[in-house]
Amino acid sequence: MSKLQRHIGLFALTLYGVGDILGSGIYGLVGKAAGQLGNFVWLAFLVSFLLALLTGLCYAALGARYPRAAGSSFIIWKAFRNPFLAFVAGMATMASGLTSMAAAANIFSGYLNGMLDFIPVWIGILGFCLLLAGIVFAGIKQSMWANTICTVIEVTGLILIIAAGVPYIGQVNLFDVQSIPNAGALTPTLVLSGAVLTFYSFVGFEDLINVSEEVIKPKRTVPLALMLAMLIASVIYMLVAIVAVSVMAPDKLAVSKEPLVDVIRIAWPWFPAKIFSVIALFAVTNTALLNFIMASRLMYGLGNLGLLPKFVSKVHARTKTPWVAIAIVFVVFLVLAYVGDVASLARATSLFVLLVFMCMNASLFMFQKNDRRSKRRVTRWRIPQFVPVLGVIGTVAMMAHAKAEDFKIAGTMLIAIVILFFIQRPTDAQIEKFESASEAD
Repeated sequence: MSKLQRHIGLFALTLYGVGDILGSGIYGLVGKAAGQLGNFVWLAFLVSFLLALLTGLCYAALGARYPRAAGSSFIIWKAFRNPFLAFVAGMATMASGLTSMAAAANIFSGYLNGMLDFIPVWIGILGFCLLLAGIVFAGIKQSMWANTICTVIEVTGLILIIAAGVPYIGQVNLFDVQSIPNAGALTPTLVLSGAVLTFYSFVGFEDLINVSEEVIKPKRTVPLALMLAMLIASVIYMLVAIVAVSVMAPDKLAVSKEPLVDVIRIAWPWFPAKIFSVIALFAVTNTALLNFIMASRLMYGLGNLGLLPKFVSKVHARTKTPWVAIAIVFVVFLVLAYVGDVASLARATSLFVLLVFMCMNASLFMFQKNDRRSKRRVTRWRIPQFVPVLGVIGTVAMMAHAKAEDFKIAGTMLIAIVILFFIQRPTDAQIEKFESASEAD
């Protein structure tokens, strides 16, 4: 039977992480967030970053322990020995990738329609989905090359935004409470509600675990690449958020179809705006591409472990890619892209990711507690126990501040996941396989 091959080194994996974190979130949601928090949009990004950093440290430690394609499912199984929890966590991770991809498809078609208004939105979405499926099916080398190209272009675009907006920094009061629409006051509830939306911009670092079986020296490379990617992306994000509200009023950012393109139009009126629209298209494409890779590899891993039907783990003999998983991801991706809007899909992504992050933080706490009891050192990537504890508290707090409407897409998909578990309930033999794979580590 064909297997995945190890082709990804530290540089490529770091670019994978940077490209996955950057992209459709900042390009599509900075305006939406400004519509909620006004000039305090940077605070929502800061809160999201701090929570992401706590969980990022946990993922670095977990990635060093268990570099598996099944990612969160395998780790949560090993921590709690509960097939239901492992299945739901794995499928929730996959669902977060799917909703993120669907949000990216809508953002992509919006930017494309802004450039070429004769191309209907629905055609833009269809073409986008087909393009990504073709790249992912072609092979992991081809996907990594596409990621490298897109990442370089999208980072260049964000650096241009920062460069254009630097002269405007200081001209706007970033602590102006009156800039907050329909509120007039900055409350913890408002900040956390905004952070649920902007948190979508930081997701992506967790995907690195799910390509571990294609990484060279994964126990060293995965955690190092993860932390480097988070650091690079977070610095860029904070600068872009500050620049955006310094150049444009929050209410105008909120209604813009191309918020960062409009920022560049104002800051650098001489700069050809269509060039930046093209940069934005590459950025959004990259986010969706990497989520597509993650979702297909996670489905492949779950099939290997018996939590999904075995046929989803089939690998194409020539391209060495999980072609059945890719086909299934494509169909769900296309449906979600047509039925959801950007904000609702982004919020659903955040809720799924927060649920998984809560479980992963709790898993690391259990692992390190058991390590201390047995006086063993499994990996040098050990972090203080208060980090996963704060990670759990932070994720629960953000989920508690989500709006009821945020749960529409996420809740519907979660119900479908639970039903699927009882249809595809693992047998005793599959659980034993899970046990043996776990003990092998």
